[in-house]
Amino acid sequence: MNEIVNLLKSHKSIRKYKDQPVETEKVKTIIECAQSAATSSFIQAYTIISVVNMDNRKKIALLAGDQSYIEQCPLFLVFCADLNRSKSSCEVNDKTMASGNTETFILATVDAALAAQNALIAAESLGLGGVFIGGVRNNPLDICKILNIPSGVYPVFGMCLGYPNHNPDKKERLPLDVVFKTDAYNTDGDADKIKEYDAHISDYYKKRTKGKRSDTWTNQVSSLMSEPQRPHMKDFLEKQGFKMK
Repeated sequence: MNEIVNLLKSHKSIRKYKDQPVETEKVKTIIECAQSAATSSFIQAYTIISVVNMDNRKKIALLAGDQSYIEQCPLFLVFCADLNRSKSSCEVNDKTMASGNTETFILATVDAALAAQNALIAAESLGLGGVFIGGVRNNPLDICKILNIPSGVYPVFGMCLGYPNHNPDKKERLPLDVVFKTDAYNTDGDADKIKEYDAHISDYYKKRTKGKRSDTWTNQVSSLMSEPQRPHMKDFLEKQGFKMK
């Protein structure tokens, strides 16, 4: 396999970082790579905010669920879905943006996610490690106030980046043929494969925690998905101009 495939397959979340800044040229390269991601209809509906102010970092860390590595990482980025520039483009051309459509919300969210994945891959290729922070959606209105995020824009997730100061084991993914189907969706044989996968994940947690945790994948997912996830998001998105018509 080539170097890019090896890099992609070796991904792991990094939450501990050396006390070493990320060089300015590398930051520039990471953002340029993010900009090189695919974008729907060339709209480029995202904005990336580098949070340097440490007081703001501390506030965001608390709002995101007391995630201290937001304060500790050398580089913290917030990826935003952004339709504000699209609105401005309409105004420049004497047009009125058709706002509040579900499709444009999806478009901007996907654009931000694609840019972020490119950024992380680029960072890893430069010797850095990182982790996504979905916790910025725990209190998104407060995050918007801290970062001066206007209507038509919302924070999708954050990203911590830095030089790794630990080397966790890679977490095994679902069996390929559970997620990869031919011609049509089906679940044939999936239950047995997922049961076996549960055993592997349980072993992973036992090893990582020295026997303190033996969770399975299905238990982890069911515990999460049996409860409403961030029910405040619908009202927040509407207030930010994403009406979902």
